[in-house]
Amino acid sequence: MRYISTRGGMAPLAFSDTILMGLAPDGGLALPEHYPQISRAQLDAWRGLSYAELAFEVIRLFATDIPDADLKDIVQRTYTAEVYGSAAITPVKRLHDGLVILELSNGPTLAFKDMAMQFLGNLFEYVLAKKGEQLNILGATSGDTGSAAEYAMRGKQNINVFMLSPDGLMSPFQRAQMYSLQDANIHNIAIRGMFDDCQDIVKAVQNDHAFKARHKIGTVNSINWARIVAQVVYYFKGYFNATASNDEQVSFCVPSGNFGNVCAGHIARQMGLPVQRLIVATNENDVLDEFFRSGRYQPRGTANTWVTSSPSMDISKASNFERFIFDLVGRDGSQVAALWRDVDSGGGFDLAARLPDVCGQFGFVSGKSTHADRLATIRRVDAEDGVVVDTHTADGIKVAREVRLPGETIVCLETALPAKFADTIREALQREAPRPDGFDGLEDLPQRVTVFDADAAQVKAYVEQALA
Repeated sequence: MRYISTRGGMAPLAFSDTILMGLAPDGGLALPEHYPQISRAQLDAWRGLSYAELAFEVIRLFATDIPDADLKDIVQRTYTAEVYGSAAITPVKRLHDGLVILELSNGPTLAFKDMAMQFLGNLFEYVLAKKGEQLNILGATSGDTGSAAEYAMRGKQNINVFMLSPDGLMSPFQRAQMYSLQDANIHNIAIRGMFDDCQDIVKAVQNDHAFKARHKIGTVNSINWARIVAQVVYYFKGYFNATASNDEQVSFCVPSGNFGNVCAGHIARQMGLPVQRLIVATNENDVLDEFFRSGRYQPRGTANTWVTSSPSMDISKASNFERFIFDLVGRDGSQVAALWRDVDSGGGFDLAARLPDVCGQFGFVSGKSTHADRLATIRRVDAEDGVVVDTHTADGIKVAREVRLPGETIVCLETALPAKFADTIREALQREAPRPDGFDGLEDLPQRVTVFDADAAQVKAYVEQALA
């Protein structure tokens, strides 16, 4: 399996090379030359596998340059009951109306990002040891990617992490998870601005090819192809857990800001997983919802991005969206490059003529949720099912119920545990969010963070000094 860029300007690379690369040299994102196709016989054989066994079967189709024995060792060390709390790894729970919640937040940082990031930490360490190289990760987070990356990479050989986050805009729990880490290879940088500013700095550094090469800069954002591959696995597992046989179809509802999570669902569907629809749930920052309804993609910029109670989705420029658009326009890299020149210059684009394909061939539909909606959903799910959900998962449940078709089985992807958003849970339920053992007093721990303006030059200078 070889990998190309969404913008058409990169010679095909092996899997291990793409995961260390970050952005492609032409500014695009890596995608396989084709998606592997899953037969009914394979699907039948996979249904009874453990999570680690299934991860091996899915990932080996994409990571063909890693020997099977080595890949099997990586996934078996990653997906364990010790790390995720049970052998099921991603169990499901059913609400009274038949909606299925796929639990993805049982990892060390209580968010779905752990599902891919724990794998990525072990994969990076393996690949770097094989190549005799070092990697300095520069990432951006709107809430959960940062802590998941730092917990996966802390203490890893030959890896440093520089993680950008919007200053003061994550929940106190999210900030404490990241900033309380004292490991020498972890560096937290808070940017005065929004997540989009953080992401723009990461892309600016990625596009400074001399700096990137000199300092071995990589990324763990969903820009990184291995993150997406690892997330494809739980769509297969979620399908198996929510159905009795492979004759059934399901739809997945995915809270989405940066489009990485639902992009993995798109890939699973393209591989042949029996997915009826992919439902994109946004919050008040509804740029993606606007596209799936109108065909118009118009990022709104930092000044017009709302600060909400589902902060991990406070994004108006979805970096992974480019991977879907590449497929939508027939994998025409030159067209994607032209479209993103318009985006990068502050504009957008209109693909309304492609909407029949978006909804038909690719199965996408969308909806949005507001603060009032998520409060009402949290209260309703608690009252009717005795389940407390976080704010982002509430957005997904609200949209799923709004767009559900008769007889449709919808699997809502859990985003995080409610303890990470205690203020909103308290507002909704007038009581404290349930907090897993081991997290008491987290917010009281000493925190270590450096604050900068939204300036790529300052961040590069900080990285250089830290690595000197």
